[in-house]
Amino acid sequence: MLRASLALIGLVAAVVTDAPAQDLNSRLKTIAASKTVKLAYRSDATPFSFMNERRQVAGFTIDLCKEVVTSLERQLNIQGLTIQWVAVTTQSRFDAVATGKADLECGSSSVTLTRMKQVDFSNFVFIESTGVAVKSTSKIDSLKDLAGKKIAVIGGTTNERAMADTNRQSKLNATIVVVKDRDAAIAAFEDGRADAFASDKLLLVGAQFKDPQAVRILPDELSIEPYAIVLPRNDGALRLAVNTALAEIYRSGEILKIFDRWFAPLGLQPGPLLTSSYLLGALPE
Repeated sequence: MLRASLALIGLVAAVVTDAPAQDLNSRLKTIAASKTVKLAYRSDATPFSFMNERRQVAGFTIDLCKEVVTSLERQLNIQGLTIQWVAVTTQSRFDAVATGKADLECGSSSVTLTRMKQVDFSNFVFIESTGVAVKSTSKIDSLKDLAGKKIAVIGGTTNERAMADTNRQSKLNATIVVVKDRDAAIAAFEDGRADAFASDKLLLVGAQFKDPQAVRILPDELSIEPYAIVLPRNDGALRLAVNTALAEIYRSGEILKIFDRWFAPLGLQPGPLLTSSYLLGALPE
């Protein structure tokens, strides 16, 4: 369904001429002058953004951002844009873009109104949900079984808010154990200081547990997490350029190749929400 729809959109778009070069202002002016794009990445957001065993930046969103950079070369009529990788954490990712340390953040960042007070976002690139990991030997089989348990979450994430809302609305009386990062959450979960770990579901799948077979993910979904590329606020030209790139990637069907590269081995296909977001993002020129 998605492949056929994107193919049709691509045929229609093929008769439209390429978009004119963007106005060279704000970050685009700096990018054009330096021939460098500063891309922020996460080292702990597998399979979206991480450092692989060869010490290379890799992941679904990383591959997508590389395609965006290729499009920026065409839009700005510049050959050989250099990518400067900027390491960020869960806590520093938005500040890095807001202060100019990075031009884009390519990770697993959910769009929220609160975050829009500090940064801007591209069109959606992925749709996730908050899930909960528990030990395979536990008797926790659903959300209600978390009553009175200790649940680790990473501070400052949408997962923390989703878990707090669920705890209150479902009257679980669970203890929310807030930690600084993914490694600390995994450690708390594995050494027994927490009975569960709440995070985006695919991040739980990609988490570096000592024994992945000893962990299972509950079927419950606590929230919808729309991912996007993080951009600086009040930079309409850069936002348009990035969304133009994403539209090209979606229309051409390249997004399906990137998706399959990272998620087909897991047996995943784009669901209805993600399919809709790609179709809506495949904007014509």
